[in-house]
Amino acid sequence: MNRTLLRLTGAATAVYGLAVIRRPALLARPSGLAAPDGAVPAPVAACISPLALRDAACGLAMLLAPDDRSLRTATLLRIAADLGDAALLSGAVPAVTGLPAARYRAAALVVSLGWGALSVAGLLRPGRVPDPEP
Repeated sequence: MNRTLLRLTGAATAVYGLAVIRRPALLARPSGLAAPDGAVPAPVAACISPLALRDAACGLAMLLAPDDRSLRTATLLRIAADLGDAALLSGAVPAVTGLPAARYRAAALVVSLGWGALSVAGLLRPGRVPDPEP
């Protein structure tokens, strides 16, 4: 496990989650969930807020995990959330609401799976091994 990569991923996730809480358009616009004028409808903002809170919490858990087992657990939760986002933002949401266009669904899929892949890489990639004592 590469602790540095996982903690940096956690920090980035937490910052992004907190930013989306403050400005839902950061997630709504690239996902195609904003109105044509770029405004975020109140129901969309209400649905995005729990995702952003979840991201902030998962990211902080990864960043502040006190041991490897906690870091692994927080990372697995992050990966599950990314897979859920990929499914919802690229498939289920458009099927129900008629939004967004295919290009937005594809982008949401790539971004969600990309973040998940980064976490998987952190779990699978070995951390830095200290030099052996002479």
